[in-house]
Amino acid sequence: MTKRQILEQKIQRQRAITEAARKEDRDLAPEELREFNSLQGEIDALKPQAEEEERQAAEQARQQAVTAERQRVSDITALCREFDIAPDEYIKDGKTMDEVRSAVLEHLKQQRGPVSASVTHDEADKFRAAASDALVMRSGTRLEHPADGAADLRGMSLRDLAIESVARSEPSRSVSELMRKDKTEFYDELARSFYNPTAAFPAILDTAIQKNIVHIYNGVNTTYQLWTRTGTLTDFKRTDGHSYLIGGAGDLLLVPENGELKADVPSTEKLPTRKLDTYGRQFSMSRQAFINDDIGFLSEVPGLYAAKAKRQINKACYEILYGNGAIYDGKALFSADHKNILTQGAEPTIAAIQSALQALALQTDPFGDAINIQPAGIILPVGFENAAYASLHSQSVNTPENTQAANPIYNKPLTVVTDATLNTMAGANACPWFLFGAQTDVAGVQVDYLNGQETPTFRRMETPGVLGFTWDIYLDWGITVMDFRGLVKNPGVAIPTL
Repeated sequence: MTKRQILEQKIQRQRAITEAARKEDRDLAPEELREFNSLQGEIDALKPQAEEEERQAAEQARQQAVTAERQRVSDITALCREFDIAPDEYIKDGKTMDEVRSAVLEHLKQQRGPVSASVTHDEADKFRAAASDALVMRSGTRLEHPADGAADLRGMSLRDLAIESVARSEPSRSVSELMRKDKTEFYDELARSFYNPTAAFPAILDTAIQKNIVHIYNGVNTTYQLWTRTGTLTDFKRTDGHSYLIGGAGDLLLVPENGELKADVPSTEKLPTRKLDTYGRQFSMSRQAFINDDIGFLSEVPGLYAAKAKRQINKACYEILYGNGAIYDGKALFSADHKNILTQGAEPTIAAIQSALQALALQTDPFGDAINIQPAGIILPVGFENAAYASLHSQSVNTPENTQAANPIYNKPLTVVTDATLNTMAGANACPWFLFGAQTDVAGVQVDYLNGQETPTFRRMETPGVLGFTWDIYLDWGITVMDFRGLVKNPGVAIPTL
């Protein structure tokens, strides 16, 4: 209640006291006089407060009006400029934004012909967004900014969401009517509409699955992306091209006065073959899972395949290092010819890391010129990381004379990448480790994706004989050794197991 309202109440009470005495043609009784005088004191005290309150309210209203007017002018100006229309007349006449929009639309119809307009977020879109986010949250995935209304739908079962979806998309059918349907009967109805691209409930499932796939795929702990380069191919054709080589241009020649410039043709070399392949699976949400309201399906099953895809790429990249197969020049990736393999297997000690750094630094282009590759990191199996950290971060080392000397690789800026995939491949045998150079200097291993799509794609699929909702999930990738010069291998030693 405002100060003015309280003040008016007290004045009304005074009037009631005096009116009662006047009707009875008498003076105020002592108690009435005391109440009247008490009310007058309160009124005198409240009047300044009420006036100040009214002044502040008036100022606030004025400020809001000014702000609203500024916003109106700004919005009208922005809208009119977008369509090259003068805004002054609309502003001067006090037109609202709705009136200006109508006027602009009419102007465009007259000047530029029919305009097609579309509603980007109607109520159906909002419900679908909220429902899909509700399913994602209910499956255990945390969303930073869930759609409006998602929290309210979080407690609904799959069947309840499906009923709400059908009722919203088909106004002639009520929720109560759909609720009376048997679960299996209602499932059969949904199954018939599952392959309709405009059906609401399958679209909600699609969105929820997609968000879970992206969330789980991005959260998988892999390490290949720390030492490989990412590339893009636009189709599945084999790329057998040529490339100008570093150092493939002839030296610049001294040109005497009025001398002639000599022509030169840069040398080229065949690029490694790059090619994409498709890897995929199919998964289904069974009839029983829907009827049993198995919400775990949305996170567990698609997430399993998403995680598997990323781990499969990780494993394939390490198989290239560990397997040491022939590359584009017909020779093993790590070989004496490539000058990128050390003969003495060892843990990543200071001496062993120094030898790897030297081998990387001494790499040359095909013409024998130094290319000065900068070291970027070291790839280790589990069990070698302590030796590597000690080698890289100890300020001094013991010499054969039992004295202290400066560590030549102290705080060398190398990223330490540890992955147990190498341990699994080596088993009880000697486990190798590797040094890799900066990707900006020379590409080592490259992972290509179709059109840059790094997360799995999925789509609804009709599969005869499958009693359930079915999806395909697939990802297109290819892995290629682009240049042996960016990698050095130490054969390592066996790592004791626990």
